Amino acid sequence: MRSAELARLISGHICLHACMAGTRMAAPLLALRDGHSAMNVGVLLALFALAPVFLALPAGRFADRHGLKRPMRIAVTVAALGAGLAVLFPIFPVLCLSALMTGGATGAASISLQRHVGRAAAGPTELKRVFSWLAIGPAASNFVGPLAAGLMIDYAGTGAGDTLGFRAAFLLMAALPLVTWLWIRRVHDLDPVRPVAGAPATRAWDLLREPMMRRLILVNWCLSSCWDVHLFAVPLIGHERGFNASVIGAILGGFAIAAAVIRIVMPVFAARLRENAVIASAMLTTAAVFAVYPFMSGAWAMGACSVVLGLALGSVQPMVMSTLHQITPDARHGEALGLRLMTINASSVAMPLFFGSLGAVVGVSALFWAVGLVVGASSRLAFGLRVPTDAVHPVATVASTVTDRRNP
Repeated sequence: MRSAELARLISGHICLHACMAGTRMAAPLLALRDGHSAMNVGVLLALFALAPVFLALPAGRFADRHGLKRPMRIAVTVAALGAGLAVLFPIFPVLCLSALMTGGATGAASISLQRHVGRAAAGPTELKRVFSWLAIGPAASNFVGPLAAGLMIDYAGTGAGDTLGFRAAFLLMAALPLVTWLWIRRVHDLDPVRPVAGAPATRAWDLLREPMMRRLILVNWCLSSCWDVHLFAVPLIGHERGFNASVIGAILGGFAIAAAVIRIVMPVFAARLRENAVIASAMLTTAAVFAVYPFMSGAWAMGACSVVLGLALGSVQPMVMSTLHQITPDARHGEALGLRLMTINASSVAMPLFFGSLGAVVGVSALFWAVGLVVGASSRLAFGLRVPTDAVHPVATVASTVTDRRNP
């Protein structure tokens, strides 16, 4: 894949994802300023992850049929409208609608981008390289979006936190998807993959009949839960130990920076990396960090654990994406990506509620140990993610097998 096209895709990804990230930061602040409860704010935040749970599979199938540009045009339009509505009507019900629209558009766009990059890559080594570069986009946008929105809220109005500042922030977020299209429109779209004539109809759940796909989805879900539990538990532990907000933010910031750094470094060593070895190492490292995290009483010690955890978990997504593209037939890449995104976002909606309930019963330290134990025990699944060297797509035979069983 040409470097110039990859750079355009990454830049477009950053702008669109920053729209969602900035809106996700500004909308709860506006809701809190207007006197809404913490429960309402929690619902608002959950809506950003809820839309992709229902849209991921249809978006994946749509990308399989239409390629890159048509899904991206729709995603850009929906994201810009979602943030734009908050400019016109900065009230809680509209903020909820904006959360659904920007979250759903970002998820659908990610599927289209990942599918295009995976198809354009030539061979397993380039798959690992391009997905490492593409994964930098969300990490960068999670910094750019909230920072830009915060600056607009504080300085664009007549006073810090007034409605004019929030409207300016949402207006900037609405403009970012339009910049995305300026980057994407010059990318050469690939020819769509036509299904084999006379092939039986397939369903997304047929993909899970293949052991490799089930194993990959379970491993990805397990590691995604680790990401969620860290973001959930660190503020609680920090609060218990009397850390101020800036220290807690720095600990979490170290995690984000480490995750971005490892994704920048990985393309250099892509030819030497084996997907299953990297994923298994990340799981074992995560289990070890979770085991010692509760014993770290100082901010520097917690920060060191956060950095190590960021390096481990940050290395996972490029390896998962590379594996997924190698075990899935070309005509169903988008569908497989949608299935993966659906499970991750469903976890992001449900797991914080579970973590809160479990943490209230057994304590935050025990929560770290319980999740670490599950991750360590599950690492054996990762060792089995060995991609066939002949690049055969085992999932491709699933639909015909199911059809044969139904029609002997």
